[in-house]
Amino acid sequence: MKRYYAAWILGLLLSATSGSAAVLATVNGDEITSEEVNKVLMEGTQGRFDSLPADKQNELRQRIIEGMIAQELVYDDAKRSGVLESKEYKQELEALVSRLKVQLAAKVWEQEQFEAIKVDAKEVKAYFDANPEEFVDKEKIRARHILVKTAADAQAVIKSMKGLSGEKLKNEFIAQAKSKSTGPSAAKGGDLGYFPRGQMVPSFNDAVFAMKEGTMSSAPVQSQFGYHVIYVEDKKAAKKLGFDEVKNFIEQRLKMDKFKATMEKKMSSLREKAKITYTK
Repeated sequence: MKRYYAAWILGLLLSATSGSAAVLATVNGDEITSEEVNKVLMEGTQGRFDSLPADKQNELRQRIIEGMIAQELVYDDAKRSGVLESKEYKQELEALVSRLKVQLAAKVWEQEQFEAIKVDAKEVKAYFDANPEEFVDKEKIRARHILVKTAADAQAVIKSMKGLSGEKLKNEFIAQAKSKSTGPSAAKGGDLGYFPRGQMVPSFNDAVFAMKEGTMSSAPVQSQFGYHVIYVEDKKAAKKLGFDEVKNFIEQRLKMDKFKATMEKKMSSLREKAKITYTK
């Protein structure tokens, strides 16, 4: 619970809740807003939340909401039981606020240092021109699979759909994935979404990228998870990304590189001026 109280107190110190934030839940009159949840999600995923698949985003979001509801319930009970008036609580709170003031000051200081870094538009374009291999959207495949325990089970699935093609094959594959697959994607008709070469286990990767769009694997594909029957729903060829698509990414990357270099110099200067003593 210390982590929850730390987040709560830090929120009080920042006191920057937006009036436009949507209310996602209310616990005994206390609101849990989208802004609070989104902040936890972005910090918990180190800013990569938006890059996660939609189903994973929804799962994490609901988990955070339920965790915050539990936090509110525990806090309400702690108030009723007198925890907030106890000596131990007040001592812990005082120590925690003291630590958070230091952490908050450091966070704001770093943010100010970062915002002071400037990247010229010419630098961004020069990096794009010098590193074309970095800005290629890799070939991707959207596939479905039916995961079963034995090769015989997989062969039976393949045999049952032999001769089907087009929408009939796709619809039957989805139906059988929902009823027969033991994988976590079964509820979605075996849908694995789009993925690039090398993301899946080797045997699955080699098989799926050798297939044509709209076809099903003619033989079971074995992996450490069992036996797969694969259906390729769509293929997207690799393409070079345009400058306008990546310029913001490049700018932030260059800004971060400059920030790291600036911080190394800054910290070195601060250490030279400070009196630091290590206790043996």
